[in-house]
Amino acid sequence: MAVQPVVYGEGTRPPRGDYARANDDYTCAQDWSAYTGQDHDTYRRLYERQTAQLPGLASQAFIDALPRLGAKDRIPRFDDINEQLHKATRWELVAVPGLIPEEPFFSLLANRKFPVTDWIRKPEEFDYIVEPDVFHDLYGHVPMLFNPHIADYMQNYGEGGLKAARLGSCEMLSRLYWYTIEFGLIREAGGLRAYGAGILSSAGELPYSVQSPEPQRRPLDLLRTMRTRYKIDSYQQTYFVIDSFEQLFEMTAGDFTPLYEQMRGMPEFAADACAS
Repeated sequence: MAVQPVVYGEGTRPPRGDYARANDDYTCAQDWSAYTGQDHDTYRRLYERQTAQLPGLASQAFIDALPRLGAKDRIPRFDDINEQLHKATRWELVAVPGLIPEEPFFSLLANRKFPVTDWIRKPEEFDYIVEPDVFHDLYGHVPMLFNPHIADYMQNYGEGGLKAARLGSCEMLSRLYWYTIEFGLIREAGGLRAYGAGILSSAGELPYSVQSPEPQRRPLDLLRTMRTRYKIDSYQQTYFVIDSFEQLFEMTAGDFTPLYEQMRGMPEFAADACAS
């Protein structure tokens, strides 16, 4: 049976990607030869534009790690990145056709495999795309996997996700992933900075998340974060802020089972809810 596409969060557009070529675990081969010259040029322009914005907006940890991603004038071959990534942190990249369900996603993370969407946006989507494409996944996520502490944290997250699945609590843990790994902010010596991949790979949301007076910015709180819904087709209306990566590691190190049970009797928050 062919695997099925998936949609996360609240959005109006159908999922995208050729899921017919995916294996049972949602992985597929990166058909690098299928990329066109236009595809490579789109990646190059995205890389150049985004990198120019990083100073003063992105976490220094990300800026320091970015050069390890390798090729920036074309879409990299995942195998080339894997040669260096596995040496650094024993992680590897695997291609997927698009968004995948929570359990297969967490299973890959638990085995130190990061799923990377292998298609790239069209030129008319240059400024904004709803779903993650190869630029988002490579540029936003992969540099931090060269950091041993982040690499171990991501594996632990995958293992925690599989446990959450057994407890029927995947949605709660997925929200925490969304508001930290995808759209997290951190306080550094220079001020507020972004470390979430969804922000770091977005030309518009990077300055918006750090500088705009419009969104809420709240200290990371596990109960509040895991009860807050999110939208996938607009800038975030709420961001959660950590004081350091060590704080994030410590807050998420314990057993979440009691938290899941506690939250089952609590109401959820809308993405733009102001109440505590």
